[in-house]
Amino acid sequence: MALHSRDVRQDVRELGSLLGEVLENQASEGAFDAVESLRTTAIEYRRGERDSRSVLHEDLTALEPERRRSVARAFTTYFELINLAEERERIRSVRSASQNQELAGSFSDVATALDDVDESTVQQIVDDVLIEPTFTAHPTEARRKTIKAKLRSIESLLETLDERTLTDIEREHVERALHTEVTSLWQTAQVRSRQPTPDDEAHNVQWYLEHVLFDVVGDVYTEFESVCESDMAASVDVPKLFEFRSWAGSDRDGNPYVTPEVTSRTLARQREIVLEQYQDALDSLRLVLSHDRTRLSLGSEFRQSLKTDREELPQVADTASEAYSDEPYRQKIRLMSERLDRIGDVRPGGYPDADAFAEDLAILAESVRNNGGESIVESHLAPLQRQVDTFDFTLASLDLRDHRENHTATVSEMLQREGIEYETLSESERVELLTDAITQTQSVIDLTDTAELSETAARVCERFVRLADWQAEYGSHAIDTYCISMTEQPSHVLEVLFLADQADVVSLPDYAGIDVVPLLETKHALSNAREIMGTLFENEAYARALSLRGDTQEIMLGYSDSNKENGFLAANWALYRNQRRLGHITEEFDVDLRLFHGRGGSISRGGGPMNEALLALPPETVTGEVKFTEQGEAIAEKYANPRIAERNLEQMLTAQLRARLEAIQASKAPIESHWVDAMETMADAAREAYQDLLTTDGFVSYFEQATPITVIETLNLGSRPASRSDERSVEDLRAIPWVFSWTQSRCILPGWYGLAAGIEAYLENGTVETLQEMYEQWPFFRTTLDNAALAIARTDMEIAAEYATLADDELRDRIFPRLSDEHERARELVLAITDREHLIDREWLRKSLERRNPYVDPLNLLQVQLLGTDADDRSPEEERALRLTVNGIAAGMKNTG
Repeated sequence: MALHSRDVRQDVRELGSLLGEVLENQASEGAFDAVESLRTTAIEYRRGERDSRSVLHEDLTALEPERRRSVARAFTTYFELINLAEERERIRSVRSASQNQELAGSFSDVATALDDVDESTVQQIVDDVLIEPTFTAHPTEARRKTIKAKLRSIESLLETLDERTLTDIEREHVERALHTEVTSLWQTAQVRSRQPTPDDEAHNVQWYLEHVLFDVVGDVYTEFESVCESDMAASVDVPKLFEFRSWAGSDRDGNPYVTPEVTSRTLARQREIVLEQYQDALDSLRLVLSHDRTRLSLGSEFRQSLKTDREELPQVADTASEAYSDEPYRQKIRLMSERLDRIGDVRPGGYPDADAFAEDLAILAESVRNNGGESIVESHLAPLQRQVDTFDFTLASLDLRDHRENHTATVSEMLQREGIEYETLSESERVELLTDAITQTQSVIDLTDTAELSETAARVCERFVRLADWQAEYGSHAIDTYCISMTEQPSHVLEVLFLADQADVVSLPDYAGIDVVPLLETKHALSNAREIMGTLFENEAYARALSLRGDTQEIMLGYSDSNKENGFLAANWALYRNQRRLGHITEEFDVDLRLFHGRGGSISRGGGPMNEALLALPPETVTGEVKFTEQGEAIAEKYANPRIAERNLEQMLTAQLRARLEAIQASKAPIESHWVDAMETMADAAREAYQDLLTTDGFVSYFEQATPITVIETLNLGSRPASRSDERSVEDLRAIPWVFSWTQSRCILPGWYGLAAGIEAYLENGTVETLQEMYEQWPFFRTTLDNAALAIARTDMEIAAEYATLADDELRDRIFPRLSDEHERARELVLAITDREHLIDREWLRKSLERRNPYVDPLNLLQVQLLGTDADDRSPEEERALRLTVNGIAAGMKNTG
């Protein structure tokens, strides 16, 4: 039986045709003709049927401002629709492969890998694994939430056409609805009219948790447990495997708009959402558990639980007894619902925490199971139990984050009031002072007294005071991690522990309510990781706090700034090398390591397939627990569609289980010393070449002139400013707009510049055969090179040359040839090492790029023309068209930053 009635070509063709009809009806026949002419001309050039893009240039130049806007809008909308078509094709591939038992990276694969492993080791592996996707509010999503909602409606209609058997009349209704949705999409503004607030960003993250992941998680557990039972010889007790976290509404680093009030609203709304989900689940359960008392053997535990609830809530119990006189399960569910309703209420009887709710569910499930309802438990109760285990009463636990300079300034100001000149102390003196202050019983400072403090210090003090309040109201688990950006000294960590101690969030030697997480992202911090972490592990106060947190140290590694500082190859090697070093350090001090990978959506910011990244990690760091950021359009791509979300979670879990197995068995071949030497040589040369480019006289000016950075900085992508200050420098610019700008100009140098120089430096004394050996046998090198290959393939130096014409002649002639030459050499070297014909090994991805390129080209060329007009001379229509090109290119490239 065929699972699907369509394919990607039909979807692309029909969606393109439908958009054409809408364009002609909603704009004009002239707009339709202009788009068709540009489209066909671009395709002809890509096919080699035209010698140049001169006609394309002429046609774009001849367009009136209003027509330019229609063209930009049409191509942007086209890519939004084509992305849906390709998403649908991915679902087809997954479903077909699953049906034919050919799905790579499935739970069946990991069951096969674990089949010959003894039962205790299998249980250890499963117990060790905990995957923590952490959603951030970083401004890398160019689409409005309204646009995303409309696209999801269109996707649902495509699914109906593809997977359901419809009558002719039913098909007509669906196609009419599809036409309506595309028309509505065309009439909806693509560009935000205002900057999103931190609340908007938090709501966006919560949407994915509420509408997709809450339901998907139960399905993932059900499938995994089913495979464990049917395909594994070992009997496995499946523990909690996923925990979702968020920075949205709590990440203060560089964003002054994330205030304590924002964090309070975020916590309140998340609890409200998750409790509503549980209430809905209980309503559904009440319909199922209509069992007659006379046919039940309730058991003492259930009877005692029901009795306790009746004593706690007598009036509600009477009402439930009247409504469900002979249906004890429904009585119990009604009382459970009331206890949920009273959480955070002045009325008594509410659940004190999610564990109490989970206990009631377990008692109910056991009674139903004992009365022959195993299938009911598996279908209705077990998924809810997994949801409670995963989402608690918090939906997603929040991480606080701020820059270490703000904590140092606050501690300095507060201690100065007490006659202590903290600023003048050496690092060792600071560590000693902070340790004594944390371990003594008496408070040193009053965080509530913020009079005459600087604005920064007052904000930091208020945050720690409110942290104590938030944990008291929502439970410590709701907001229990504090991440410190740009950590470079042990005192930077102890300062946060000290402030938490003064707020009574930490009270040694008995209680520690937070994990303090250093973010190591600079070359200095990474190279001094041994000194930083070793000092902390040996510190009396920190060691005690760590013990109270289970002796698990979370360390965050920043991919973005490391890449911007050192270049792609050197940054990747430094991160890998330092991950190994951190693994050795934590092992030496008998501390469990949880690495927190600060990955972005783009290759240059640590992006790429998450399952491949997990398998490429150094085995010394694969302790089982792993945490990583999810941000921007990567969230939408992975989690907007329930089926794709489920597949992503399956791949993550499968990869982490396999990685943990290999780490325990030490089955990964040791890294050859000559491989390490090769990487050292390549990384050093690549870093030198990259930094030489960045420090080239006039490079920053070239970047500003030959990319749309000045436009990107004004877009309403997120609530956080694009730069750390008003200065224009690579160091000051945030990594996201840095990558976004190069991606728009089709010169994605953050993903490959320096690679050729590095490889060539090694080949002066080494061989291609050795690099081929590394590619075949070393997952780290293979993943790194494959990711670089993707960035090289997505770069188009012909289009980049068009952007280069915007720069001053002297700058262009000095800088662009260097970029072009490095790109071409990198391309040839990667093909030689991988020994393949194409940079991209995945055929579907190659076809996707081939399908997209002719449609992105007109947008790039239009953007170049509009950027070539002085900003003061651009009309409002041209300004809107320019912003639309940014959205369109982002959709076409499926990436911002």
